[in-house]
Amino acid sequence: MGALSERLSEIVDQCSRYLSERDEARDKALKKSRDIIREAGRIVTLVVSGELKKAGERLADLEKVVRDYLEELKPYPELYYTGSTYNAVSEYVEAAVFYHLVAEGRLPGPEDLSVPPVPYLQGLGDVVGELRRLALDLLRRGRLGDAWTMLEYMEDIYMALRGLDYPDSLLPGLRRKTDVARRLVDETKALLLDIAVREELSRRIEEAVRRLDAE
Repeated sequence: MGALSERLSEIVDQCSRYLSERDEARDKALKKSRDIIREAGRIVTLVVSGELKKAGERLADLEKVVRDYLEELKPYPELYYTGSTYNAVSEYVEAAVFYHLVAEGRLPGPEDLSVPPVPYLQGLGDVVGELRRLALDLLRRGRLGDAWTMLEYMEDIYMALRGLDYPDSLLPGLRRKTDVARRLVDETKALLLDIAVREELSRRIEEAVRRLDAE
């Protein structure tokens, strides 16, 4: 075997080992991403149902999983910067931001969650839908004031995101998420205003009836 053939064999073997490692990392990442997405969904459901203590405990566990998940992918940029990875991370961001807003009135940033900016913004955009779902649930429980607080969070997020003018290739899906957020904010605001007007009208009628009864 000539020198060139030996060199080619060395290079191809080296590349093959890398691809084999990457393929194994990809399989592990796909399974872990599915686990992250499922767990993030469970945490969101716990927050909506008011089980904040349990949600916080599960979120703390999920934070460790996501941190390890991203660390394992760092040697493989072609896996780290992919839609499947960003999708899993954005689901985690959605659950984490939703929890901290509802439980603490606090907004964690990407550095707090140890995630890249793009999936952070993607997850932040999805939080608006969960806040609306919680606002409707609060209304059913007669907690109009808390529902207004959720609307304020929704509006703040929308106002912040609408100023981001980047192509889909750089910030995938955010324009669509922002359009959806605007619609959800408008619909929620209209609903809460309608209920507030109805309650005020009912209050005034009751006052008028009491005055008539007192005469």
